[in-house]
Amino acid sequence: MSNERICVGVISGSYGVTGELRIKSFCAIPEDIESYSPLTDETGERDYALAILRPIKNGYAGRLPEISNKEDADALRGTKLFARREQLPSLPDDEFYHADLIGLEVYDTGGVLLGRVKTVQNHGADDLLELQLSGSSTTTFLPFTKAAVPTVDLASGRIVADPPEGVLPTSKPAANS
Repeated sequence: MSNERICVGVISGSYGVTGELRIKSFCAIPEDIESYSPLTDETGERDYALAILRPIKNGYAGRLPEISNKEDADALRGTKLFARREQLPSLPDDEFYHADLIGLEVYDTGGVLLGRVKTVQNHGADDLLELQLSGSSTTTFLPFTKAAVPTVDLASGRIVADPPEGVLPTSKPAANS
């Protein structure tokens, strides 16, 4: 939990021709992204005083005071928006910011190191932990559910997982010649 900033959204391009932006919020209550303003870029060097104007398909139309045309808005496409950790609400014991999970070591229930959390993905259903498997360049996705991930210990930097069958690759027997 050493990250000072948490990614709360992304600018996904322009909306119209007057410099409005398409904003995708990663907040539990999506419109709360505006309340964390000023937001910063990934480096923390540029501030954004974001104003949310209205909901649109797949996000919000927003405005930044310094952006007044479509070209400038398009130039910001892909810019991740970060809030300071102290601005964000405290979470219940069984909820976590994605940034806190990335990099944690993942062990099975028998204490064997499975790998490390590379990313946290969400494609509309439950979150998925992308694991970089130990001693391999292979990754796999682990459902981030109580059944598959019974323990997350941020203090010790580890997760205990009970992966469903088929999540972890199995070794193929060597072919006999």
